[in-house]
Amino acid sequence: MKKVLIITYYWPPQGGSGVQRWLKFVKYLRDYGVEPIVYTPLNPEMMAVDKELEREIPSGVKVIKSSIVEPYSLYKLFTGKKEIKPGFISQKSGESSRFKESLSIFLRSNLFIPDPKMLWIGPSARFLKKYLRENPVDAIISTGPPHSMHLIAKRVAGALSIPWIADFRDPWTGMYNFKQMKNTLLTEKIHKRLERGVLRRADRVVVVTNGMREEMVSLGAKSVSVITNGYDESDFPSVGGALDRDFTITYTGLFFRDRNPEALWRVLGQMVSSDSDFASALKIRLAGNIDSSIIAEIGQRGLSGNLEVKSYIPHNEAVAMQQSAQILLLSSGMEPESKSILTGKFFEYLAARRPILAFGHSDSNIAEVLEETRSGRLFDYSEESTLAEWLKEKFYDFKRGGVPQTGGEISRFSRRSLTGDMVDIINEITSK
Repeated sequence: MKKVLIITYYWPPQGGSGVQRWLKFVKYLRDYGVEPIVYTPLNPEMMAVDKELEREIPSGVKVIKSSIVEPYSLYKLFTGKKEIKPGFISQKSGESSRFKESLSIFLRSNLFIPDPKMLWIGPSARFLKKYLRENPVDAIISTGPPHSMHLIAKRVAGALSIPWIADFRDPWTGMYNFKQMKNTLLTEKIHKRLERGVLRRADRVVVVTNGMREEMVSLGAKSVSVITNGYDESDFPSVGGALDRDFTITYTGLFFRDRNPEALWRVLGQMVSSDSDFASALKIRLAGNIDSSIIAEIGQRGLSGNLEVKSYIPHNEAVAMQQSAQILLLSSGMEPESKSILTGKFFEYLAARRPILAFGHSDSNIAEVLEETRSGRLFDYSEESTLAEWLKEKFYDFKRGGVPQTGGEISRFSRRSLTGDMVDIINEITSK
């Protein structure tokens, strides 16, 4: 049985979307004759905890952990915040706090390159070189972000001549929020040099969308494969079960301020004010880390009484919420860079078989898959009239017994099938 070392920052009991991709690959690798060994931090900064996910780690899988030093304790002390919010999730704050936040982002961007996990690169490379000389593997796989994981793998794979797969769940310098990071020109130059070094050294680069593949090829990657995110059939044993009694529009996960579908709140506000029946039935259900500006916008549209907000919930509860929703809300981002993003949540939405109400670009990868699988409708962020008609149609379905489930072909996105695709790459790069 071949052995692979997987270098990942995100691993149970951490929760959130960053955990899912490689937890699921590890779950099914043995079915294809590959034994996984996981290397992950002993003491990561956890933005969410989900101990239920530990049950999905196959019995006997070796998980190696070492201590990591991160600058977040200094960030908390400087800003006065008690927790780290993912991405650019905002919190209400005064002028002094906003200044400290802005300065913190500048320092984080220009002192910690490529990310705050950089202090783990050197110690991890030294540890793994020693470990792998005594416990050899057939291949190394790094998954990012954080992209420091790729820099660890680059050092180790180069020193020991081990085949290496660099798996990108999101782009690096092409990520939509990279331009928001207050990078100096020098910092941007360093990022791009590090990125090119990874892309040109890795034996195989794996990305999650066709758009990302085109980007990586243009940056000099010598060999790029697409393996999308997906859904795990075992997470969805009761598709077609009971639906919410309310007309629920449900969103699970991170909800950033730059993904706020203001047109939706305007349309819903108008429908609530003009139709008492709709007003009594509507429930906007948001679960996860939700930007405060989105909650404020919903309130400004007269929808506070229709809003239900939950903080992070365990993955199994999020899946149950997705399955019972009348409609699932997805917001993919307004920036051009977001066209090539397909999150793991999107595929779970597909598996839940509930109609997806998406916002984004008409030429995005999300629009392509939605049409291919007949799983919902994508609207432009400024679109209102056709959006209102679509919502009225779905509410009519709801009144007649519930919004029907979707039925398009999605099996190629199953985690088990996608693991087989990953193993094909492992076999290919280790047989040379």
